[in-house]
Amino acid sequence: MPKSSKKSEGFHSAAGLIRYFEAEEDVALKINPWMVVGLCVGLSAVVLIMTVIFPT
Repeated sequence: MPKSSKKSEGFHSAAGLIRYFEAEEDVALKINPWMVVGLCVGLSAVVLIMTVIFPT
């Protein structure tokens, strides 16, 4: 393959990815980052409490 076709192939692929992510952005579920942090902390607390209540 000539070098020129390889360069243009990457550009077309990148353009396709940009269009894909722009389309997904409109319908994607939007979650506040602090909610994710809170859920992780809460789940960690539940796991720690369960290991104290039910030791193996």
